[in-house]
Amino acid sequence: MNASDINLPDVLSEVQAAFACYEDALVNNKVEVLDELFWNSPTTLRYGATENLYGYDEIRAFRASRPSQGLARELLVTVITTYGRDFATANCEFRREGAERSGRQSQTWMRTPEGWRVVSAHVSLLG
Repeated sequence: MNASDINLPDVLSEVQAAFACYEDALVNNKVEVLDELFWNSPTTLRYGATENLYGYDEIRAFRASRPSQGLARELLVTVITTYGRDFATANCEFRREGAERSGRQSQTWMRTPEGWRVVSAHVSLLG
């Protein structure tokens, strides 16, 4: 991979749109959209602030049982980087409405025949 393959404008635009769709689904508890945006695979994982989820089925079950209140948040910093045409990372720092401390979210995205999908995610709170 060459440096010129990083952040190809058309690919970056696609991943930014996928990330925006994810963020909207997250704060508005659109569980079906969140489920769609994670790759349906046993190798997909999500480390949350209080849970470790291995495989799409565990992630989907978590989303189905998660409380739908208190999901609003402000994105403080977002960095999306694409590598070639099929791989990207999205990292953000956020603050939940009314919270004193901020959190971090990292996602690895992969282009699939169905579109961009999260294959790995990590959420943690600072301090």
